[in-house]
Amino acid sequence: MPLGGVIFLIIFISLFGMLLLFLARKIGGRMNKPSAVKSAPYECGILGVEKADTKVSVKFYLTAILFILFDIEIIFMYPWALTFKDFLNKSEGWYILSAMFVFIILFIYGLFWEVKSKALDWE
Repeated sequence: MPLGGVIFLIIFISLFGMLLLFLARKIGGRMNKPSAVKSAPYECGILGVEKADTKVSVKFYLTAILFILFDIEIIFMYPWALTFKDFLNKSEGWYILSAMFVFIILFIYGLFWEVKSKALDWE
């Protein structure tokens, strides 16, 4: 019986998707051919002077990856802080506290390594 439910969902989603596409085409109307100005890379009047294969500096990617890394670590600490009292009530407080202490030590080590290696210097 579970396979019948999956087949039903596949058919239902396919039909619903086709219905939405059909309604969007009928109700939405047609788009006119865009003008040359609309087809230009910039609509503000500034002509593009860079080539399409212009390389982006690796510093942008490094900054984004470091931001995501440290942001995820900080986000991980919030639920830990909210549930720490529950762990204390279960007599698992020291274990969870030591695990978070190791996590924070690694976090601080990574932060010092980032500053020491000058990962965010733009020069």
